[in-house]
Amino acid sequence: MKYMKQFGVILAISLLGELLNHLIPLPVPASIYGLILMLAALCSGLLRVSDVKETAVFLIEIMPMMFIPAAVGLVTSYDILRPRLLAYGVITIGTTFLVMAVSGWVTQAMLNRKKEEKTHE
Repeated sequence: MKYMKQFGVILAISLLGELLNHLIPLPVPASIYGLILMLAALCSGLLRVSDVKETAVFLIEIMPMMFIPAAVGLVTSYDILRPRLLAYGVITIGTTFLVMAVSGWVTQAMLNRKKEEKTHE
């Protein structure tokens, strides 16, 4: 029953994200609204991590399975993608390295900031 309650909380927040997506005329996906709502609920203390932890861990563990339909869709659309395959490949590789670099820089900045805070204490 605990898992059903946790899954219900996650679904309710996802539903609120869907509602915001329909109410706010911005090109922001509903899942982003849901993530922001979840973060706000966790940061404000309205929701505790323990209220959704087990179900969230389960959903993260099965996440690779969620990419199977998208991969099948790409395979079935190969004839449409083939003329621009090189461009898509360059964009994919370029953005992958860009995301890795930015993530590294942000992580380093946060670690340096934490280290400076400890030295000033």
